[in-house]
Amino acid sequence: MAKDKVVWGCSSCGHMQLKWTGSCGGCQSWNTLSEELQAKEVKRTANCPFRDNNPILLSEVEQCSQARLQSGLGDLDRLFGGGISVGSLTLIGGEPGVGKSTLLLQLASSLAVQGNRVLYVSGEESCEQTSLRARRLGIAPSNLFVVSETMLGAILHHVGRLKPQCLIIDSVQIIYKEELSSAPGSVVQVREVTHALMSLAKQDRITTFLIGHVTKSGELAGPRVLEHLVDTVLEFEGEVEKGYRLLRVRKNRFGPTEEIALFQMKEEGLLALENPSLFFLAERKKELFGSSIVPSLEGVRSFLLEIQALVTPTSFPTPTRRSTGIDANRLALLLAVMEKRVGYPLHHFDVFVALTGGLKVQEPALDLGIVMALASSFSSRPLPFDMAFLGEVGLGGDIRGVVRVETRLKELLHMGFRKVILPKLHRDELQPGWQGRLELIGVDLVDQAISRVLQA
Repeated sequence: MAKDKVVWGCSSCGHMQLKWTGSCGGCQSWNTLSEELQAKEVKRTANCPFRDNNPILLSEVEQCSQARLQSGLGDLDRLFGGGISVGSLTLIGGEPGVGKSTLLLQLASSLAVQGNRVLYVSGEESCEQTSLRARRLGIAPSNLFVVSETMLGAILHHVGRLKPQCLIIDSVQIIYKEELSSAPGSVVQVREVTHALMSLAKQDRITTFLIGHVTKSGELAGPRVLEHLVDTVLEFEGEVEKGYRLLRVRKNRFGPTEEIALFQMKEEGLLALENPSLFFLAERKKELFGSSIVPSLEGVRSFLLEIQALVTPTSFPTPTRRSTGIDANRLALLLAVMEKRVGYPLHHFDVFVALTGGLKVQEPALDLGIVMALASSFSSRPLPFDMAFLGEVGLGGDIRGVVRVETRLKELLHMGFRKVILPKLHRDELQPGWQGRLELIGVDLVDQAISRVLQA
């Protein structure tokens, strides 16, 4: 009988190699390799029949509507594209304590109240601990079952006996398949457990949720195949000091991606933020130089963010460049444009830029707002309190267009803003429809925007 092959798997990227080399041959990370036993492959013999699954024309495939469950949490249903698809497999990742278990316990309660039988598998906590959290959240539906189990075979037995419509696994890294000799959380265990749960979800049409751990870098732990197997990947981000949580869609086979939902952590659980713009601008001060407002866009939703900049002289030969919530490489590009095209001697100044609230945004439409905040801090002159900025900055100092402009303008109008500086091409297109509602100031170059606002 052939023995299982010993291989080394990377806990960061899932790369497999035949020997230990110190660093992973895939992602080059150090000390991430762990020894695994790779079971021999069972080859198909000539006597093993294939399934009767003949190719058919794409145009002849019967169309059927995808059944969806309503979670009762409006923002969560929007993230999934109008509801949770029946039989789907969803992975939710996030740092410890961010609220993954709390959110899924609330979701389990909402689904159970609607008459769905829900099984909550807690591998990291006892049933008593889960019950205490449920009581704190005011959760006590009759169709919600909880079990503390880490063995996959036992979990499948409970599923077969209860036949739930919804299954929640907390967490996938702690569940292990007893036939494998690898430790729980290893590359082989995570892959095989996820594959078994995926087969269960598809065959029995059980809507399944998996909670996943993250690495120190903030990425989902385990092999990359984990994200490929599931239907939906949600990332939970949190700002402990501000008390809000952000749920972002990274992958969705049944709806849009890059959607976000904002929640606020309260004693009674996670509550949806109905007006994110009001939340992020709640502490904004008048006559404060170095502050600008930009309408950001995440998925189909727009909300306003405040950018703060501090430009101060330095006594060191190498100035400091720091950014929070904004790509550092993008900041370096904008500083170079301001030096070359506007003439600001920023190589003699330390520069600090931050998005208030702790949010992280990579959208280029924030460029003009960053430039105007820097110019305001450099000149020690505040920007108009009722003015916002919108546009991408090119290397030549030109202001380029962005997507979904009208959605952003509607949010500005809703929050009481009266003026917006934006690319001239957008002003020419939108001016007739927005006449008298919002003053659209079109500019072509960065220096035009700065002179229009700060040198008027």
